Amino acid sequence: MTRFWLRVLRLFGLLPLPVTRACGAALGMLLYGIARQRRRVARINLRACFPDMPERSRRRLARAHFRAFAQSVLDRGLIWWASKERIEKHIRWVDLHHFEAAHARGPVIVLAPHFVGLDAGGIRFSMLMHAISMYSRQKNRVLDATILEARSRFNKPILLSRQDGMRPAVRAMRRGLSFYYLPDMDFGARDASFVSFFGVLAATITAPARLARITKASVVPCVTRLTKDGYEARFYPAWDDFPDADDDSPATLARAARRMNEFIEERVAEMPAQYLWTHKRFKTRPPGDAPMYRKA
Repeated sequence: MTRFWLRVLRLFGLLPLPVTRACGAALGMLLYGIARQRRRVARINLRACFPDMPERSRRRLARAHFRAFAQSVLDRGLIWWASKERIEKHIRWVDLHHFEAAHARGPVIVLAPHFVGLDAGGIRFSMLMHAISMYSRQKNRVLDATILEARSRFNKPILLSRQDGMRPAVRAMRRGLSFYYLPDMDFGARDASFVSFFGVLAATITAPARLARITKASVVPCVTRLTKDGYEARFYPAWDDFPDADDDSPATLARAARRMNEFIEERVAEMPAQYLWTHKRFKTRPPGDAPMYRKA
């Protein structure tokens, strides 16, 4: 069955993008109606992050997110299998000079938050150079192999999972490789600081700050936006003094984690429907806090 749906997805990659996007919007509305658990998670996240927003507006935002998410899923047919030339046509760089200036000085940690265009930006970055990226192993072997093949098509990137730890990344970065890093998922309390994200304490990984300190890498954010005719992968200026002290003390790591969250908050404000609201971002709670996603 997985192979059948992957063939269907590949067919979507052959269609004109406006047709695929229209189908994605319809699929998003279908998912919003039937994916009750994911819809519930999105609503809880939006209520926590935007408590002053009217409930009707939050529901409208949730529906817009499901549409954008489904469109990005169908776009995988293009992202995973299309030619290099077609990918370059539909996934464009914006302010690439920020990355190029930092890369000229040494390795770069490219902070890529979880917006719906994340995979498009990752594939486009893999076309730029041999680099490191992150990968979550899939339980479905066919899907796992397909994703690995798709993400390895260009320049043979080094794909690391969280289970690999930091050592392989440190070794590769000391050879000058840059790292396309996903900094904003809840992986539990280990190696994380509880810092504010839209006013809610969120377990935020501290590895980017520790990697930057150990490898002396520059930190350059990159956010990929879904647009009418494809995607825009925008680089931002390198962060100075990240982390702001030469140690791994809890206070230093917490300040670095909060700085990342502040940046993501600013980008969410620019395109709120495109952030990954269906992820249980607040699953891990500080001691004494009640679970946020427990059913009543």
